[in-house]
Amino acid sequence: MDRGNTRQRILEAALELFSVQGFEATSISQIASAVGIRKASLYSHFENKQAILDALVRDVLDQYAARSIFARPDGDSEDAPTPESTTQRILEQLRYILHDPHISRARKMLVVEQFRNPELAQLQTRQNYTDVLTYFTSLVERLIQCGALAGEDPGIMAAQLCLPISAWINLCDREPEREDEVMELVGRHIAQFFRVYGK
Repeated sequence: MDRGNTRQRILEAALELFSVQGFEATSISQIASAVGIRKASLYSHFENKQAILDALVRDVLDQYAARSIFARPDGDSEDAPTPESTTQRILEQLRYILHDPHISRARKMLVVEQFRNPELAQLQTRQNYTDVLTYFTSLVERLIQCGALAGEDPGIMAAQLCLPISAWINLCDREPEREDEVMELVGRHIAQFFRVYGK
């Protein structure tokens, strides 16, 4: 069996288990069993369970940096965003967040572990609050600069735009069958935001 493939399968199985049971409640035996290997084989890939978690965190950070618009401190590359392009970009990002199995499981793992692990709590805050609010603040500032919005406090406007969306993402994590409803709500929410603040 290919060593790299086995290592990846261990990480995927661990992420699935950690996202459901949490890190502490998941044993090395459970991870090995989920992969279909012996514990001894698992230890040839990872020194211990913490090493698996560390590798998962690195992997999550790499994927987040590569794919999430929220990871870009200066927003995205669109110089003059419009209400339509803004709505499309946000909905595309939501679909990615909800449907990429790796990102979805990683987000659920962070939610479970944020109260037990200070490092993961910081990562949860950064990825699901700080970076999101920074992105939306930059977006609102650009929308004000290009004349699409009127307002005096881009930070508060950004919070009004993004925080309900964050709550709806959490709802979809708990009740995935409500995704169509949530996507429709997000579209209406963004349209309402532009009606309230648009010029």
